[in-house]
Amino acid sequence: MVRKEVVVDEVQKIMEKTENVRNIAIIAHVDHGKTTLTDSLVARAGLISKELAGEQRMMDYDEQEQARGITIKSANISLGFKYEGETHLINLIDTPGHVDFGGHVTRALRAVDGVCLVVDAVEGVMPQTETVLRQALKERAKPIVFINKVDRLINEMKLDQAAMQEKLVKVITSINKIILANAPPESKKDWEVKIENANISFGSAFHKWAVSAASMKRFNITFKDIYEKCKNEDHQFLVEKSPVDDVLLEMVIKNLPSPVIAQKYRMPAIWKGDLESEQGKQMLLCDKEGKAVGICFGVVYDEHAGEVGVVRLFSGKIGKGDSVYVASKKKFYKIQQVGIYMGPDRVAANRLLAGNIGSIVGMKDIYIGETISSFEDVEPFEDIKHVSEPVVTKSIEAKESKDLSKLIEALRGISKEDPTLHVNINQETGEHLISGMGELHLEIIEYKISKEKGIGIETSAPIVVYRETIGGKSRIVEGKSPNKHNRFKIFVEPLPSNVVEAIELGKIPQGKPKGKEHVQTLVELGMDRNEAKGIWDVKGSNMFVDSTKGVQYLNEVQELIIEAFEEAMKKGPLAQENVSGVKVKLDDATLHEDNVHRGPAQVIPAIKRPIYVCMIDAGVSLMEPKQKVLITTPQEYGGEIINLINGKRGQLLNMDQEGETSTIQSIVPVAELFGFSNALRGATQGRATWYQEYHGYEKVPRDLTSKIVRQIRERKGLSPEPPTKETFLD
Repeated sequence: MVRKEVVVDEVQKIMEKTENVRNIAIIAHVDHGKTTLTDSLVARAGLISKELAGEQRMMDYDEQEQARGITIKSANISLGFKYEGETHLINLIDTPGHVDFGGHVTRALRAVDGVCLVVDAVEGVMPQTETVLRQALKERAKPIVFINKVDRLINEMKLDQAAMQEKLVKVITSINKIILANAPPESKKDWEVKIENANISFGSAFHKWAVSAASMKRFNITFKDIYEKCKNEDHQFLVEKSPVDDVLLEMVIKNLPSPVIAQKYRMPAIWKGDLESEQGKQMLLCDKEGKAVGICFGVVYDEHAGEVGVVRLFSGKIGKGDSVYVASKKKFYKIQQVGIYMGPDRVAANRLLAGNIGSIVGMKDIYIGETISSFEDVEPFEDIKHVSEPVVTKSIEAKESKDLSKLIEALRGISKEDPTLHVNINQETGEHLISGMGELHLEIIEYKISKEKGIGIETSAPIVVYRETIGGKSRIVEGKSPNKHNRFKIFVEPLPSNVVEAIELGKIPQGKPKGKEHVQTLVELGMDRNEAKGIWDVKGSNMFVDSTKGVQYLNEVQELIIEAFEEAMKKGPLAQENVSGVKVKLDDATLHEDNVHRGPAQVIPAIKRPIYVCMIDAGVSLMEPKQKVLITTPQEYGGEIINLINGKRGQLLNMDQEGETSTIQSIVPVAELFGFSNALRGATQGRATWYQEYHGYEKVPRDLTSKIVRQIRERKGLSPEPPTKETFLD
């Protein structure tokens, strides 16, 4: 086994040759073979034995990952290789495939310049395959493809050679459809995967062989050889002829860009600063002699070192003892240690150079998506936008009151490591609410707290996260402050769906608009220019617009108005759930000349109350999260599954048949998916597999709304009947 310090010394040397560095993520649908494939590269670099590669799953070093046989969080490793006489460095991130842990994939993609998409030859392009590939293309990460488990086509599906090739062509066509729809216009042709371009390979990660057009030519192998050797279970012949690590390494080095090339086209997509500025030019060139600028895309808690930031550096260098500026804190911190990841181990290094990935210790209270630099006034990077949102909530409490502070600390740490976990404290009941991507996501969090942190906890049954929205435009409502000295005229209307989508995609940032870029974006989406100029705040997928003219003292209470608006959007009038898709407009205001009479206790209720009245007037309703569900089943169970979906308020989208197998696509409310696995197992004698992905929010059917609202309100300790307009009027 190679000693870690020797490996780190080698890695440090290769870091200097930025053109020989590749930053890549292995991405795929769950169980398509990412971690097994990664093992072969780790073995090639000398960190594990080649015999154990494929079985050791080195990057699944977490106890729960080993127990469940799935990847739960992204794992980083820096690997040094010799290829054609040149040394190369691959900074590799093995990402999860399960939909509940998709946030880890999103964050990893900000740090890399290329991806290796792994696809199961039998299952083909699955929902999560499409999701992760779309995200990679959005982050301008160039794809290569490895079609895995080719031997299954021959030994399990009993396909002949022609049918096998036909199936592989079908998979490639599906992948290219996604690439051509989502790649940058100028890169579509270059990024399309083609056998002749050798940017796609086929093989078996478990049996450790692979072939590409280049390797077939070099090693004189034909598809006929592959077919016959797989049929006879002679994988050793293929391993000796064309080992998977050789083929993959060649694909990565020949087809994926170095940071020097990638940053030229990636920077305009992920950084909205001035590319002609000194900072912009240095990042475009990946200049290691320039000022240091990077992004923190991961936070790990270490019991000895505390908070560790996992960073991609785009220019400059960072070493121990350097001062690093954290943009959101507007503060410099002294770096205590710089490191390189070797799977489960973080090994100390001398410095981190532009174009590379590493760890930094010493930045206090850093968050994921944070911009770091060696100078003040750095222009921050675009926010990392997650595709899906938390849809399931559980209440969590410490069994013993003495553990309460430990529980709060543990939740704080976990939510920093995983921003897709939302933690709220209900001030009225004192309970902690954790919201995650699904039941498995929350199960893992509970395990971490109880087993890893040793805190005794009690949790509730899962609860669905609903939202409130409106059906139309309200009349103008006047809100008065308790002292009757201040008056605000307000109305609400639905925010157009294309504007809501733009906010959710991060095209319109949260908070108070900075600069005027958002104005043009909104005008292009159909909003009136004056209205776009009057936006004061964006909270969630809601907007506050000032459409008043010449109101005295209004600028002095602006912050209080925004605070009131944000409070109202956090807890709607119907069931105190988050509000979505609402535009609140301030039409007119009359304010007292003395600021003593227009403090928080006067202004906040004078804004919140009329917002609630307007929402009730506009027809407030409830929205529920839905999942896209894909079920693969023997065709004789198709009827039972359709009945099951109908019984779960599901909507059938599509039903395909290939041979004896049916694939059923549907959209099902999250509330109906609790216990779905058992129901499906019962309906199909355990012979169906199912996958789900986030579909978004849709209105709850009218006949169910009042029942669900009552349940939510009772759970929150509120009176069962929702408030009326009169409740909020003076």
